[in-house]
Amino acid sequence: MRAKTVLPAVAMTAVSMVLTLAVVMMWLGTAVPWPVALVVGLGIDGGWLATLAYERRLAAQGDHNRAVTAVGWSFGLLATGVLVAHALTAEDSRGAWLAVAWLPVAAKALWLVHGMWERTALTPAALDAIAGIQQEARDEAAVARARLRAEAVTEETRLTAVTQAGARVARVQARTAQTLAGAWSTLESARRGEDTGRALTSVTARVTPGVTPRWELPVWGPTEPVPVLESGPALTDDALDTLVDEIRHSQTPPLSYREMAIRFRAAGHSASETRLRAAWKRVVA
Repeated sequence: MRAKTVLPAVAMTAVSMVLTLAVVMMWLGTAVPWPVALVVGLGIDGGWLATLAYERRLAAQGDHNRAVTAVGWSFGLLATGVLVAHALTAEDSRGAWLAVAWLPVAAKALWLVHGMWERTALTPAALDAIAGIQQEARDEAAVARARLRAEAVTEETRLTAVTQAGARVARVQARTAQTLAGAWSTLESARRGEDTGRALTSVTARVTPGVTPRWELPVWGPTEPVPVLESGPALTDDALDTLVDEIRHSQTPPLSYREMAIRFRAAGHSASETRLRAAWKRVVA
C-alpha cells in the first residue's frame, strides 16, 4: 500500500532532477564553461535531494521541521524558476518547455501527499476493526428501519380496521335512528288523529264524567335512578375467618382457595376479594 504514493513521488523527483540538470547545462552551457553549469545543476538538484532526505528522516521519527520544509520548497521553486526562465528565453518549443516546468513543484507536492498518507496510515487489524464497526452500524440501522416500517404498516392496518368498524357502527346507528324516528313519527300521527286519540284514551286512561284525558307519548329523557339494594352487614374479620375455615374443612382433603371462594359466594355470603384472600392466608397460616 505504501508503494502507491512513494513510487510516483520518486519517479517525479528523478524526472524533475534530470530535467533541471539538462536545462541548466543547455541554458548556462553557452554562457559559462560546462563544468560550471554542471556544478550549478548538481547544486540545485543536490540541495533539493538533501532537504528531501532530511525531511523523510524526520518524518520516520515522527517529527517535523518547518525550516527544512521551507528550504526544500525553496529549492523546488528555484528549479521551477530555472525551467520557466529557460522556456521563456527559448526560441523554439517554448510551449513544450513551459509544459514541463511544473515538474519540480509537482514532485514536492507528491512527497507531501506521501507524508500525509504515512501519518494517517493504519494497520490491517485496525482497518478490519473499523470495517466491522461500520458494518455493525449499518446492520443496526437497517434493522431499525425495517422495524419502523413494520410498525408503521401495522399501525396503518389497525387504524384502517378501527375506522372501518367505526363507520359500520355509525351506519347501524344512523339506520336505527332513522327507524326510531319513523316509529316516533307514526306514534305522533296516531296521537294527533281525532278518532285514534279517543280510542287510545279509552284504553289507556280511566274515563271520568266530563273529563277526557289526553293520551301523551312517552318522553325520552333521564329516568329516576334505581336505588341500589342495600347489602347485608359486612362480616367482621373473626366471623370471616370462621366461615372460611369451616368451608375449607367441609371436605377431606381441605378445599383449595378457588373451591372455597365458589362455595362461600354460593352460600350467599359477601366479602371483597381482598378481604377473602386475607382471611384465607390467616386461616392457612
